[in-house]
Amino acid sequence: MIAKIGRSENLYGALAYNNLKVGNENGQILFANKMIETASGHYSVAQLAQSFAPYLIANRNTEKHTLHISLNPDPKDKVSDDKFRKMAEEYMWEMGYGEQPFVVFKHTDIDRSHIHIVSVCVDEQGKKISDKFEKMRSMNVCRELERKHGLIPATDKEHKQNDKIFRPVDYRAGSVKSQIASVVRHLPNYYHYQTLGEYNALLSLFNVTTEKIERELHGKAQQGLLYIPLNEKGERAGHPFKASLFGKNAGLLALELHFAKCKTILKDTPTKQTLESAVTIALQSTRDELSFKKQLGEQGINVVVRRNDVGRIYGITFIDHNSKTVWNGSRLSKELSANTFNDYWNNNIRPDIKEPAVELPKISISNDADLPVEIPHHLFDFLNTNEKHEDGLIEALGGLLPEAQGEDYEEQAFTNRMRKKKRNK
Repeated sequence: MIAKIGRSENLYGALAYNNLKVGNENGQILFANKMIETASGHYSVAQLAQSFAPYLIANRNTEKHTLHISLNPDPKDKVSDDKFRKMAEEYMWEMGYGEQPFVVFKHTDIDRSHIHIVSVCVDEQGKKISDKFEKMRSMNVCRELERKHGLIPATDKEHKQNDKIFRPVDYRAGSVKSQIASVVRHLPNYYHYQTLGEYNALLSLFNVTTEKIERELHGKAQQGLLYIPLNEKGERAGHPFKASLFGKNAGLLALELHFAKCKTILKDTPTKQTLESAVTIALQSTRDELSFKKQLGEQGINVVVRRNDVGRIYGITFIDHNSKTVWNGSRLSKELSANTFNDYWNNNIRPDIKEPAVELPKISISNDADLPVEIPHHLFDFLNTNEKHEDGLIEALGGLLPEAQGEDYEEQAFTNRMRKKKRNK
């Protein structure tokens, strides 16, 4: 089992994120510790937040007071709801948060069931609970829970992930082609996107962009793709590479097939409604682009804004690392198109969009779902320094994208053609 611990100053965002999961029937509340009960047994975000209010009012000087923890068993583990409750409670006690109010959510929107725990790290006197050696203590607690509850140990998996550190492309570091290869070869295995624009928005997080090229060969029109490294400002920072250098899956034809496949997969997905609600809430509760991005970033959602030379916003894309999906704003909703954000942020015309009202249903027990890897939503904050951008991306991806190790797919393709000719001869 792997535990991910996130800290932020946004309690509402952490509760709202889980609230949307439950409201859209992609999750449920499994356990509540020292939480104020309601007469109906139903909870809104505001009602949940009331249990934490005394702790935040007493808070002395802890900026990132909100804890958002995810416990992720091995996909092969079969964990009942009762076992999840016990593990959550035992984990919080061992980490020093057993006396704190906390609520445990089970998520079922992906193939692997897992739990999220929301709490605060300041006690009733407003003093911060010690987080010394937190990662080491958390790993030790996970090993003990694995032994006690008969789970598959995650030690080997963690070591393998640490051996495969993936980083955004750094044009100054050399081996740019190899760096780009590690991105374009693996992103289609983890993310769903339906257009070249959405693909480019995702690539921009890795300092890469694509450009479609058209040419005529022997009287026939042909299309292709170039991959171009970018600097921290999103500007070109090196010469382009032909898609053929990275294998067939990096080419335009393979991408168009991926777009069509994703369009079918995402046609009726509930994650669209969850993301639309999260974006709408952030739009209603923030006043500028920076705070909007920060609020969504704490929920694992990146925002890519495209502007023309005069600063007008002509495109906006949302990258949800929880569901691993990419959405243009207008695809989510007409009310979330680029024009809405341009009017608000550039012209101070506040959008007239109603905040979605989603309440948490009554606590209940459901059948387990079988436990691919979800990227923890609380690990992303790409709004600060490039170093933080890179570290957050590495931790969030968990080493899922190994380096390409200098493979040249154009050369491999040529070798394969020569072998085929030799066999035919």
